[in-house]
Amino acid sequence: MFFNTLAVLLWGERAQAQVTYTRQDSIKVVELLAAGAKYKYAVKKDLMTFYGNKLKGVPYVAATLEVNKTERLIVNLRELDCTTFVETVLALAMTTSQGSRKWDDYCANLMKIRYRNGVISGYPSRNHYFLWWVESNRRLGIVETPMDKDFSRGNLSKQRIYRQQKININWMSTHTSAYPMLKNNAQFIREIARHEKQSQGKSMMYIPQVNLGLSKQKMKWVENGDILAICTRKKGLDTTHIGIAVWGDDGKLHLLNASQIHKKVVLESMTLKEYMSHHPSQLGVWVVKPHL
Repeated sequence: MFFNTLAVLLWGERAQAQVTYTRQDSIKVVELLAAGAKYKYAVKKDLMTFYGNKLKGVPYVAATLEVNKTERLIVNLRELDCTTFVETVLALAMTTSQGSRKWDDYCANLMKIRYRNGVISGYPSRNHYFLWWVESNRRLGIVETPMDKDFSRGNLSKQRIYRQQKININWMSTHTSAYPMLKNNAQFIREIARHEKQSQGKSMMYIPQVNLGLSKQKMKWVENGDILAICTRKKGLDTTHIGIAVWGDDGKLHLLNASQIHKKVVLESMTLKEYMSHHPSQLGVWVVKPHL
């Protein structure tokens, strides 16, 4: 596969990033942004489901960000995993919300989303854990996590539905052979381990699996286009999968996602509760709301 590598000055007066992409990717981005500019949405968050549906059928492929020896922004709409699917959709939605159809603006938004504080500074600067992804994007004003706000404010009516997940992440630093960029790179391992240690003892609120079958009326703060992160009891991890919330015609919550099971981007026919019942290690979902 022939890749174009473009040095672009973006995202601040002195910032510079390398973007790896194909011509097919850049054409697709511009075509999608042109379609989004014509889309008549009721609320801006409708752009999340609009773009998510536009990407249905794109093949699921893991590790599409691991193609360079040094960290660069990867734009790949031909192959998606669960995280790059959500990042792609959010970057498209942000760009449209900003009134732009420009490739450079899309790349700027994707970098903000994917990297700690929106800056590429080597492999460890990528938001590898979803906790890091949420924290960075909250700081940048791109998303919010209202369940955590409600808990801190003592909103007891919603706390009956929420539970608290204590974060204890160390998977990457204890499974370095699974990450090509960590192999034989002691500095990167130290940096990742340091950030993991800084995350210990933090918490996130989640909706437990048992409550995910509740009606839209009872979970009305979960809206179409919200980002849902499936949290896990698996040692060393915070979450294992992410997607986009869609309330189905059956009145139940479904997941629009890049599916390893289906090998492509799909809207799950099963309800989210049914889907999670097949995965006993899954605790429930974080609800992350995009600011568009």
